Order: sequence, then structure tokens, then C-alpha cells
Amino acid sequence: MANANAYAAFERSFAINAARAALEVDTGDSCTYSELDRETGRCASALCSFGLQRGDRVAVQVEKSPQSLFLYLACLRAGLVYLPLNTAYRLAEMTYFLSDAEPALVVCSPSAEEGIRQRVRASGVRAQVATLDASGGGSLSAAVGEASGQFATAIVAPEQLAVIIYTSGTTGRSKGAMLTHRNLVSNAVVLVDSWGFSHRDVLLHVLPIFHVHGLFVANHCALLSGARLLWRAKFDAVATLSDLSRATVMMGVPTHYSRLLAEPGLTREACAHMRLFISGSAPLSSDTFRAFRARTGHAILERYGMSEAGMITSNPLLGERREGTVGFPLRGVSVRVVDQLDQPTPAGEPGAIQIRGDNVFAGYWRNPSKTQEEFTTDGWFRTGDIGVIDGDGCLSIVGRAKDLIITGGYNVYPREVELVIDAMPGVRESAVVGVPHPDFGEAVTAVIVVERGCEPLSESAVIEHVKRHLANYKVPKRVYFFPDLPRNAMGKVQKNLLRQQLAAALRAS
Repeated sequence: MANANAYAAFERSFAINAARAALEVDTGDSCTYSELDRETGRCASALCSFGLQRGDRVAVQVEKSPQSLFLYLACLRAGLVYLPLNTAYRLAEMTYFLSDAEPALVVCSPSAEEGIRQRVRASGVRAQVATLDASGGGSLSAAVGEASGQFATAIVAPEQLAVIIYTSGTTGRSKGAMLTHRNLVSNAVVLVDSWGFSHRDVLLHVLPIFHVHGLFVANHCALLSGARLLWRAKFDAVATLSDLSRATVMMGVPTHYSRLLAEPGLTREACAHMRLFISGSAPLSSDTFRAFRARTGHAILERYGMSEAGMITSNPLLGERREGTVGFPLRGVSVRVVDQLDQPTPAGEPGAIQIRGDNVFAGYWRNPSKTQEEFTTDGWFRTGDIGVIDGDGCLSIVGRAKDLIITGGYNVYPREVELVIDAMPGVRESAVVGVPHPDFGEAVTAVIVVERGCEPLSESAVIEHVKRHLANYKVPKRVYFFPDLPRNAMGKVQKNLLRQQLAAALRAS
């Protein structure tokens, strides 16, 4: 029986591509797949020297570095459960994650060590603390330096827990999504095939690795195909533009592409070496899609995924990439759009998106009631997203179910209103939310960020524009102009924070 460990799948690729460059950092230093395998073995040996047992959780809050990638892979290899945490989390926030996950080891930056130790004690968790900094220093690195690179990959079952990844928490307290080795491998295999990855590719990696996009999607596609990773600590538009001449694939969030469009050097010539640009983690605006295609000749491939399932749908590698859509279900993934009774809606009619497949997670960590609530009786996962499937089977995301606005008894999908507003000259982006209203229950309310250097817009002009395109009940009752929209680390608008800001503005007015 083959070992279901996700690392075993990568290991087979490493052996085939042993002499090829696996990872290249900003300084130009690189390592081969053979060296990556050896470093991962040393890190796995070091983790075991802390007395960790299979199934123990390892919570990690460190800056992106080659060593942070080795640490993730080492956890898989040793049969440990990797727990990535956003580097932006403050110590007060860390208390919740430590109490909830009860890790056996917490890896943090040296500067955060004392604060983390205090939080561990306050949480009552019996966790050891080790350090790792972006330059490869720290107590974990010291242990790795003394460890052997020979390490037998742990034999695990497909359903064994591999990662707990906490949801972004844009609408409430984060929940730990439990991802198995089967989840990781099945999704990676499909993506490599769907997006045409091979050892000839060079993937420009500018994403953080505490999130599904950077940790799983980007890394797994490269590692499974023997591609080279151009490993960048963070996104920088000028540096990224320079890197495009050496890369073949880039994965980014919409903000990355809008910032590249602000660079005069973004031309067809600059992108001549690229074969694929992929966007996700937040909706890609039609304006960005069109502008990027006009400037570069490349149609950005938009896809749909989430913490609980990795990637779910994708626009095609070959064929039309439809702006404003997230494409078709990936092989082995089933998607349906249903009404309130979990019955499929007709093509073109909005409904709740539900999914099933080997990519779908095992449930929420220590939260069986929430897990049961989010799965239907026939085994479909309720994503919480609202979508539309057209007659061809192509999916578009309308919004989050929790963002649905019910005004005067009518349902308003914010995305529909946002698209109309975004089409106005001078609008950089918009967000539409519902705010409490004594008569309608909720009032449709728009927040707009105006393009720099453009003529200012008026509230009345926006309302009149929307009235010409949508039914009256969908028209914003009020329009506010903000310098920016609140976002999480992956660029997704945090509408819960936006509602709080609007409530504060209303109280002050």
C-alpha cells in the first residue's frame, strides 16, 4: 500500500528532479531538489528531537524564508500537524489560537519569543517554544544544524490530519479547518494538470505562506512538478516586474495586478517570457482584467478556492477565460448552487454554493456542532458563498451569504451593485453592505474609493447612475467616500470592519 503522506508525493518528484534548482531567493542563492529534500529531513529530525509525537500540532508564526518552507514540509514528513498563523496577529490574538489548538510546539521569531512564552503560560497549554528568523537564525535552526538529513518519511493514512488552517475570520471568530493528506494531494495533482505545470516552469512566489494560496496552491504546484520557485519575501511591484523576464507563472491577488498596472514598465515585452498569470483570494475586477489584457496580451486566469477546500473551480488554461467568473469545477470536485431547501436553482439564478470532493476538509477543529451545521445531510459542504452557474456550467460568485442584504423583504446581492458602481468613471473600487434601518430592516449602503487625480463624485450622481441600471430596491440609500477599504492580509475586503466604520460615521453625524 502506497504511503498517503503528502510529502511522499513530493518526494517522488524530488527524486526525479534531484539536480534541478528547486528554490531561488532574492539574493540569488538557490538549492536543488536534492538539497531541499535533505534540509527537510534535517528539520524533521530536529522536530523529533523536541520529543514531538505523530499528530502533535506545531504552531508557526514566522516571516517567510526558505527555512519556513522546510519547516512546513518537515511537519508533513514527520506526520505532525502544521498550524500556520498570520504574522500580523498580535499577542492578544495569539491567546485564542494557542488555547484552541493546544500545540505541542510554537515556532516564532526571536523578537516575539518572550511574549509567546507569556501567552503559552496564560493559555495553560503545555507547549515548547522555538525560534526561527528570516535569515535562518534561532533555536530551531540551531537544532536543525545538529540534526541528520536522513529521515524516513512517516507512513500515514489518507485521512490523517496534515494541517489546521484557521479561516480568515472576516465575519467572526476564526475556525480551524482540518485538512488531511488526501485533501492536499488530490488538489495538488489536479492543479498541476489543470494549469499545465512541468519541470520547465519557474513560479514567481510573492505570496505569504500562512494562507492556502501561498502555502498550498503555489508551493504544491511547483514541488509536485519539479518547477523552480523564485522565492520572494514579499510582493514589490518593481521587483516583480523585473522578475517576470525569468518566470513563466505568477500567482497573485488582485491588488498585485492593480499595482503592476500602475508601473509604466508593464508591457507585452516585459511579459513575453510568461505563460500564465493566476489570480485569487479576492474578486478580480473587470477593469483590472481588461486593462491587464490590453497592456500585456495575457488574460488573467481567475479561480475559486477557500481554506476548507483548497481550489474548487478554475477558468481554463486553454480556451476562453471569462471576466467576472471563476470558471468550471476542477476534476473530481462537484459544485452545485441551491435554494434554501438545498434544491438546485435554475441556470442563471443565484443560490448558495455547495461542494464535495476529495479536496473538501474533514471538519472544524474541536467544533463538531459547527461541522455538522456546515454539511448537508447528503454530504455537501456549505461554502457560505452565493453564486450563479450559467447554461455552460461556468460559476460566478455573487457574494457571501452573510453579506446578503435583506431590505424591505427583498434580497440584494452586494456584488451586483458593486459591479454597476465600479463601471462609473473615476471609481477605483466599491463595497456595498447593509446597515440597520428602522423602516427597511437594512439599507443598501455603498462605500466608494475614488481614483486618484479624478474629479470628485457626488452621492447623488452615484445613486442616479445605479437607478439607471438596477431596480429601485437595489439602489443605495446612502453613499460614502473612503480613502481605502479595510482588507485582510490576502486583500479580501473585511465587510464586518466596514460596517463598524459606517456605524461610527453614522453616530458621529
